[in-house]
Amino acid sequence: EMVSRLSFDLFSCFFAIFVTRCLASTHRQVPRLGILSSSRDSISTETYLPPDFEVNYYTQTLDHFNYRPESYTTFQQRYIVNSRYWGGANTSSPIFVYTGHEGDVTRIPQIVGFMTENAPQFKALLVYIEHRYYGDSIPFGSIEAAFQNTSTLGYLSSTQALADYAELITYLMINWSAESCPVIAIGGSYGGMLSSWFRLKYPHIVIGALASSAPILYFDDITPQNGYFSVVTKDYKEASESCYTTIRQSWSEIDKIAALPNGLITLSKKFKTCEPLSSSEELKGTLEIMFVAAAQYDHPPNYPVNKYCDAIDGLPNGSDVLSRIYAAFDAGFPSGPCHHMYDFGQPNTSAWEWQTCTEMVFPIGIDNTTMFQSSPFDLKAYTNNCEAVFHVTPRPHWVTTEFGGHNIKSVLKKFASNIIFSNGLRDPYSIGGVLQNISDSVVAISTAQGSHCLDILNALPSDPEWLITQRNSEIKIVQGWIADYNAMLR
Repeated sequence: EMVSRLSFDLFSCFFAIFVTRCLASTHRQVPRLGILSSSRDSISTETYLPPDFEVNYYTQTLDHFNYRPESYTTFQQRYIVNSRYWGGANTSSPIFVYTGHEGDVTRIPQIVGFMTENAPQFKALLVYIEHRYYGDSIPFGSIEAAFQNTSTLGYLSSTQALADYAELITYLMINWSAESCPVIAIGGSYGGMLSSWFRLKYPHIVIGALASSAPILYFDDITPQNGYFSVVTKDYKEASESCYTTIRQSWSEIDKIAALPNGLITLSKKFKTCEPLSSSEELKGTLEIMFVAAAQYDHPPNYPVNKYCDAIDGLPNGSDVLSRIYAAFDAGFPSGPCHHMYDFGQPNTSAWEWQTCTEMVFPIGIDNTTMFQSSPFDLKAYTNNCEAVFHVTPRPHWVTTEFGGHNIKSVLKKFASNIIFSNGLRDPYSIGGVLQNISDSVVAISTAQGSHCLDILNALPSDPEWLITQRNSEIKIVQGWIADYNAMLR
């Protein structure tokens, strides 16, 4: 079960911000911004949609921002509709729109319980829109054609995606005679970033946005580069001081053994790797991803950080550091006779990697104050890597130019409204989120024990009271937006 819950295959879940870092000559990565590492209630990884969810395709414009002949090319964009609970156009019942992230849209209805669980009381129409270049929404007819070169990949951006949502929602509202129905954008992680930006850029289309775990301030050095790993360190230190100390000591211990004759063979046997280790970085990178993924998705009732620390602290007194680390490693991935290492290659067929190599440049680094080895963010190495893989140069300042971020409190206070920024402070990405109220209607709702996108995931009977309270606060705010909208209509 833990294998599925903490799988490093974060693509099938939402919002993955795969942040690329370079350490020595090894390509290093931070867990994706995805909504969760896997579902909290063991939903099958196979796509399954109940009959209420109808899959549709919209003929979408390739390029919304210029009028060259090729811009009028179209592609089929997938979206899902659930009208079971909708009160109908004449009742001005709301439309909840999930702003698709970097993944397959058919997974979202299974995971984002906030929409389905609240649809009956709101009499809401549910719409889930797939992000271009993900799932089945692939321009140019195939992945091979879409990822052919920078010319075909060049239409993949957050601004094009937001324009897709605007065009599709407008079409649906006209088609359903629902022009007077209020639309609420909902998203998590990268999808949460999009939902907040959608409200800022298209306020005539959506009346409000719930942005869960949306690190819109982790750009352009607004947030300290080591912020992500500082929160990870805090999570482990709070769980167990001895666990934190063991993890901190393990990196130099791995390097020390790797430097010995046959040291990599020793480490390969110690960690039961399926293939012999080629470097100490391969093992350290895999362990790093394991520990940070546990912190990012430290969801109840499993709390993987505690699970790892219990394994580390559970060995008898006198156990060596790497035996303790292996105990955690084995607790996270207990199945099979051997353990696979994480693949740190950067494929040129990954849409998210393209986005991080163009506009989504998260300058995440590590300094010596965390429990990890120092690895400052190196924009030059990052750029060289992107140019080698995609033949494209990153634009690290574009997101703040396009969407803002600097002095956000004073800026948004002047013109923004109806946005909820929700965060769980155990989530390392929360350090790049909006954590203070900006105005009466641009609000921050945080929970000290919460993790990545937890508030919008499926509710469980075991959910703690603080999580229930957070969700109820969000529901009350959305109810207020809709009431105000309907009063204005009247």
